[in-house]
Amino acid sequence: MAITEPHLIGTDKPQSVESPLAFSTVKFHSQDDLKRIAAYKAVEYVESGMVIGLGTGSTAKHAVDRIGELLNLGKLTNIVGIPTSKKTHEQALALDIPLWSIDEHDVVDLAIDGADEVDPMLNLVKGGGGSLLREKMIEGACKKFIVIVDESKLVDYIGDCGLATPVEVVPFCWRVGGEESEPYVTDNGNYIVDLYFKKDIGDLKAASDSMMRLTGVVEHGMFIDMAMTVIVAGELGISIKNKQGLV
Repeated sequence: MAITEPHLIGTDKPQSVESPLAFSTVKFHSQDDLKRIAAYKAVEYVESGMVIGLGTGSTAKHAVDRIGELLNLGKLTNIVGIPTSKKTHEQALALDIPLWSIDEHDVVDLAIDGADEVDPMLNLVKGGGGSLLREKMIEGACKKFIVIVDESKLVDYIGDCGLATPVEVVPFCWRVGGEESEPYVTDNGNYIVDLYFKKDIGDLKAASDSMMRLTGVVEHGMFIDMAMTVIVAGELGISIKNKQGLV
């Protein structure tokens, strides 16, 4: 399935491309309004016949709702969704979106999901809702991964906003790391440990490798070099950031 890329301009570096969509009639939008605007813009990339990775979270929910709406209106047909969580699975079923698993469609045409942080190189922190493993598996298998955020998610470096980077670990001996609170249990039956960075950690790939070498770590919430396009909604309009070398 060929994937069209509206409003994209190939550059040597990731850059913002101003969309024709501007907010001239409304001065202020709620954060949820901006999430919805970014999500609806991303769904413009969806074509009939595609296999779509359906993201999880408050922003991705709007994209799933929009896909369901367009299917109901007949403006999209023959769409197959692959949900990244049980919650998204339930949402998609309620919207009558046909669903399959990654085992049945190991190639995904397009995935749309939100993020907790986006750095200037389009690296992400995701998985605050505990769905990071399934998100990474499905979004890593897709031909094109579009991230949708409001402007508050843009950071200078991973960890800059002070939010936790989730790490999924096996339940066995999980308190060895000093955890005292009750664990968040993922869809896979594993636990989430919150990791906070006090400063820029530098080489994200080296940090990733170090974490993944720790016994008991299943996956972490840094999505490095995965996003191809980031759609950002802000008070001045929509900007589209493209991965380096994308045409």
